[in-house]
Amino acid sequence: MKRNYPQTTRGGMLNSLPQYMLCLALLLASISTSFAQTDDAAPMAEDGQTQARVTGLRYICVHVIELEKSLELYQEILGFQMDDAEVLKGPGVEGMLVMKLKADDLTIALSVTAPQFMHTIEPIGNTNHNHFMLKVNDIGPIGDKLKAAGYELENEHYVRDKYTFFEGPNGEIVGLSAW
Repeated sequence: MKRNYPQTTRGGMLNSLPQYMLCLALLLASISTSFAQTDDAAPMAEDGQTQARVTGLRYICVHVIELEKSLELYQEILGFQMDDAEVLKGPGVEGMLVMKLKADDLTIALSVTAPQFMHTIEPIGNTNHNHFMLKVNDIGPIGDKLKAAGYELENEHYVRDKYTFFEGPNGEIVGLSAW
């Protein structure tokens, strides 16, 4: 069976192929640039100031019951490296071991509660709960919006302390950090 292909003339489609490729490359470059998020592309408030928003993930905190299995998972299988470890002191966190594991720019904090304080594990209200911490550029306006929307903030001094926690609509515990 003989196929009929369009005839190209001198100066026709075959000669303009490099022009099409250039246009396609420019189109793809403009599309990828428009999706890139930078500080310059941050939304502006009515007063001309940069709008308060989430700028990244600070860390994830996982309450650990099976320490050996957790370390095997995060270090040996997932490739995290031990970055820091400390034993906390204070009400509700006394004797808690926090191990910070890093993989590139992500930190996972494994939180091990001392056996005599296992009863202090709560969903929110202290630092002894599973959560993820979001980095924000200005916690004040975001905290104010959360309160106005009916969310209870764990730390009423969030502007001064630059952090707070709240429970999301699905029971997830979200932390906000401006440090």
